Amino acid sequence: QVQLAESGGGLVQAGDSLRLSCTASGNVFGDYKMGWFRQAPGKEREFVGGISRRLGTTYYADSVEGRFTIARDNTKMYLQMNNLKPEDTAVYHCAAQEYGAIDSRSGYPYWGQGTQVTVSS
Repeated sequence: QVQLAESGGGLVQAGDSLRLSCTASGNVFGDYKMGWFRQAPGKEREFVGGISRRLGTTYYADSVEGRFTIARDNTKMYLQMNNLKPEDTAVYHCAAQEYGAIDSRSGYPYWGQGTQVTVSS
């Protein structure tokens, strides 16, 4: 059973930076595709970015391309968020999966509880 936990959220101002972390049980980061998703109040959970399991290739939603960066090491995955905007306000979740498309929410069986990011204008 894969267990994920996010940390690093908080309240920041527009233009600030924040780094989220995702920790996992077991050797998840080398064996699973990993994704970051976010869910704002009243909206569906949406893809933010992901990283492939072998080559570590990263993928991003258009809305965060150039501002957010995903990285990982043996124990954690990170989401570096720069130039934050009020529309980035959401609960951010990390997720893990083996077989589906990296940007497809439905393909991820394992999810963390999420960490709140609030960006004030």
